[in-house]
Amino acid sequence: MKTSRFKTNAKCGGCVARIKPFLDRILKEDEWSFDLASPDKVLNVTSEKPDELIMDAVREAGYKIEKID
Repeated sequence: MKTSRFKTNAKCGGCVARIKPFLDRILKEDEWSFDLASPDKVLNVTSEKPDELIMDAVREAGYKIEKID
């Protein structure tokens, strides 16, 4: 399994709740988490799914995302 980190513009639990169904379609719930305390509002993903697939899901939910690290 690889771990990927993404900078997002999700600001609160409400944002995460709106993104959740889009991520849950492609990932198991324990494969992703948000660090909203981070200034970059980091989405951490541990999965073999392609980064672009994850980024597309977050964009489809209406949020900005970019790969970091």
